[in-house]
Amino acid sequence: MTDTTIGFIGLGLIGGSIARALRQACPDLTIMAYMRTRSRLEQAKRDGVVDQILSGIDENLSRCDLIFLCTPVEYNAAYLAQIRPFLKPGALITDVGSTKTDIHREVARLGMERQFIGGHPMAGSEKTGYEHSTDHLLENAFYIITPTSASTEDDIARLVEMARQIRSIPIVLDYEEHDRITAAISHLPHIVASSLVNLVRDCDSPEGMMRRLAAGGFKDITRIASSSPEMWEQICMTNRDNLAVMLRRYIHSLEQTLSQLEAADGPSLYRLFEESREYRGSMSDKARGALPPEYSFTVDIVDEAGSISTLSVILAAKGISIKNIGINHNRERGEGALRIVFYDQASMDAAWEQLKKYHYELMKD
Repeated sequence: MTDTTIGFIGLGLIGGSIARALRQACPDLTIMAYMRTRSRLEQAKRDGVVDQILSGIDENLSRCDLIFLCTPVEYNAAYLAQIRPFLKPGALITDVGSTKTDIHREVARLGMERQFIGGHPMAGSEKTGYEHSTDHLLENAFYIITPTSASTEDDIARLVEMARQIRSIPIVLDYEEHDRITAAISHLPHIVASSLVNLVRDCDSPEGMMRRLAAGGFKDITRIASSSPEMWEQICMTNRDNLAVMLRRYIHSLEQTLSQLEAADGPSLYRLFEESREYRGSMSDKARGALPPEYSFTVDIVDEAGSISTLSVILAAKGISIKNIGINHNRERGEGALRIVFYDQASMDAAWEQLKKYHYELMKD
């Protein structure tokens, strides 16, 4: 990586994770950062992630080779004009926003297409803030890079190399295509998940039996509904045209399914499930999305004294750490009685092999 001085405007979950990963990959980097919550910047400096705390957008940024805009999407574009007077020749600005069209249009309006290349690391967490950032949050996550019409091949290569340094998977896309894709695979699912959660809430009995019994598939497809409401309002507003197109198509598909159900059209419903299963099966489970995957599986064990402690001892003997462990009260898809969550893929794989040796019945989540 040829860039030696990096600036961050905003140092929350994503900005903090990029800064941590860059520090780990390139210890000699100089990293400076600005955000409104100074206490978090001071913590980042104590952590050795940040070298210099900035008091605002000022001449210190003239030392930067690369500047990351890591504030909420509606604020990133507003910082462009403030930063422009301090850019040195050859410096680049990039962002980490989930939508790209708005900021690319602002870049064009300001005549900054030569100095900007958009970015979208496709990873995240239901938790926010620098305190939840890690140096591996973006590991194996797709990192979308959206050049402008004036971007050079060398500058695009700089962003590609940066993404590789933090162990992400860089993909170069047109920014309008990016927003069309993410409307379907990221933004619409959040609306669907949140709407489904609210539907169950509104249909639940006073005793809350739906909430009590909700597990398995329901929790899988609604987990993303736990994300930040503020963030997702901004994402929807900055990609509303693409999202509206996808939402209309989704509503139309639901209306078709409703008609098939009311007509008792079993073959059509069968095709729905068959075609979706086939297409879903073609997708990799290794890629990281808006929320990181949970590394977990279930174990079929008898509910008796000592069964959990025996299993824990078997894993501890091999130095395998468990992140969480719990009983499955609803096993609608045939899951085992005990669900174990691990910190990473390697731990999960090692635990799977170890428990297999002891003839446990295991099931992938």
